[in-house]
Amino acid sequence: MQDRHVDVKGSKLRFRFRGKSGREHEVDVTDRRLARILLKLQDLPGTSLFQYVDDEENVREITSQAVNEYLHEITGEDFTAKDFRTWAGTVLAAIALGTTAASETKKQAKANIKHAISAVAEILGNTPAVCRRCYIHPTILEAYLNGNSVNGFKPRSQEFERRGVDLASAQAAVLKFLQGNSSEKSG
Repeated sequence: MQDRHVDVKGSKLRFRFRGKSGREHEVDVTDRRLARILLKLQDLPGTSLFQYVDDEENVREITSQAVNEYLHEITGEDFTAKDFRTWAGTVLAAIALGTTAASETKKQAKANIKHAISAVAEILGNTPAVCRRCYIHPTILEAYLNGNSVNGFKPRSQEFERRGVDLASAQAAVLKFLQGNSSEKSG
């Protein structure tokens, strides 16, 4: 699948693509089910990686507009793909800050925030400035600067360090934290 910018070898996938501002990306994923799906996509004509065959047997490309329309249809809300990217950035920042040792000074806290934002920016493929401005909820950063962070990320045992953060639990913790901070500000 060289022309479609993904290589599939067993359950391992390597996506290569040009992102915003012409930046080249390589993303490795290991997922047996996704690999099987992408192998089937090779049989479709055209060069677009993300496409499908509609009810009339026409090959259709999956565009960002189509994704956003689908999200609106299934949620009944005005969610877009950017909302999911922002959520991912927020959760990743909360994890990065929540697993960082407590700061003894504001200067150290600011340095830790800068490091966390850079790490999230690298994962999302953005600059740190864009990541901070567009993809991390400011409450996470403000709370950390004030000596608070999302509960549930501190390494408590060797098991935690071995297994890492459970993403579903991390998302639930971030949601609870943001809801708690939202009610404090409005109440």
